[in-house]
Amino acid sequence: MAANIRNMTPKQIVAELDKYIIGQDEAKKHVAIALRNRYRRSQLSDELREEISPKNILMMGPTGVGKTEIARRLAKLMDAPFVKVEATKFTEVGYVGRDVDSMIRDLVEASVRLSKQKRMDDNAEMAEKMAEDIIVKAIIPGGPEPEKSGVQLGNIFGNLGYKSQKEQYEESKQKEFEQSEEYSNIKMARDQVREQLRQGLLDDQIIEIEVDDVPKTNQMDNQNEGMVAIGNIFENMMPKKTKIKKCKVSDAKRILKEQEAQKLVDMDQVTDEALENAEQNGIIFIDEIDKIASGSSMTSGADVSREGVQRDILPIVEGSVVNTKYGPVKTDHMLFIGAGAFHVSKPSDLIPELQGRFPINVELKNLDKEDFMKILTVPENAVTKQQKALLETEGVNVEFTDDAIDEIASLAYLMNEETENIGARRLHTILELLLEDFSFNLPDPDITEVKIDRAYVQDKLKEKVKEVDVDKYIL
Repeated sequence: MAANIRNMTPKQIVAELDKYIIGQDEAKKHVAIALRNRYRRSQLSDELREEISPKNILMMGPTGVGKTEIARRLAKLMDAPFVKVEATKFTEVGYVGRDVDSMIRDLVEASVRLSKQKRMDDNAEMAEKMAEDIIVKAIIPGGPEPEKSGVQLGNIFGNLGYKSQKEQYEESKQKEFEQSEEYSNIKMARDQVREQLRQGLLDDQIIEIEVDDVPKTNQMDNQNEGMVAIGNIFENMMPKKTKIKKCKVSDAKRILKEQEAQKLVDMDQVTDEALENAEQNGIIFIDEIDKIASGSSMTSGADVSREGVQRDILPIVEGSVVNTKYGPVKTDHMLFIGAGAFHVSKPSDLIPELQGRFPINVELKNLDKEDFMKILTVPENAVTKQQKALLETEGVNVEFTDDAIDEIASLAYLMNEETENIGARRLHTILELLLEDFSFNLPDPDITEVKIDRAYVQDKLKEKVKEVDVDKYIL
């Protein structure tokens, strides 16, 4: 990421999105303004800040034009909690499905993960040194180890400026050992091992380490999150169990570094920070919101459920308090982005109260041939670049000529017009068809170069296009 999202101007945010998403300038512009307004609001006085709520966005457009991709890229771009949910997973009480509050709980979980990871990254250097010490001691054991109970007792009295008799005994034993020849030999050996460890010379050596024994429990269903697991009540009262694990030094480095970093994290601070971050900076992307709209043309029994979901979503978007296992969370200042194809229903089919909560409506445009050509070549994750990278692992260099790109774009546009319009996803279908024979026959020492030109594209896809043309006339 080039810069922290909080310091980026709307133009810079759009420039970041342009690296991956072609077109849809209006949608990117509105999203960038909404994100920048977050920063602007944070600069205001507390009284005024409470009065300003984010302007939620409703994106309309067919599948495959970039709605979800904009959300995905925002998630990677932002240093803020973000969650994407499908409106079709939610139902009102009495119908099968997840309750609407679960989207807020998911956001809080994402926020806690983000805050915890940030704290662990801050402690990474110290954790790495601690992990290194543990590995060195595992390879070169020796020396008196103070009993854990003695250390804890010492800590209690140490704060009062008094050392217990047991601690004094342990200390004298340690000093006596440090003056012995055995200690100097162990120290010299450990220094050599530490140097080899840093150079990576011991990565394949198998060692035994003591790790925390974390029981593997099933995640509680979000609907039953109010219930507290009995084990959690006593978790902090009981000493943590450990187990001996055999692994390579390279794996031990990773396991111990993460374990030590977690020990340095204060979870109370993490939780407080995460709740604040979720309330002030959280973004929820509600996909397929058109599927819960019930227009006059739809009079099936499912309408009751659709409208019920909208009424359940409404208080969350308006601003309410949701209870999570980390504490209550206010939704007043979260940003909601709704998205849907709206090819059967219209935004006006949503209940009026919900429409009013999405004041910014953005229509995403259908992709044309020029857009397809750019999608094939411009983005950093362009599908042609992906296919080249995949086949390079087999020692094959793939080249797409300019006329091949032009032909693929033309065919994608034609097929979308004549059959179902699936947007840019059509390019994945075409490229898989073009390269399926090569992919199937690899690895092959005789194939090192693959050139895809217009003639090859036409020959490979003529049957597919012919089928499309014939289907038009079948009643």
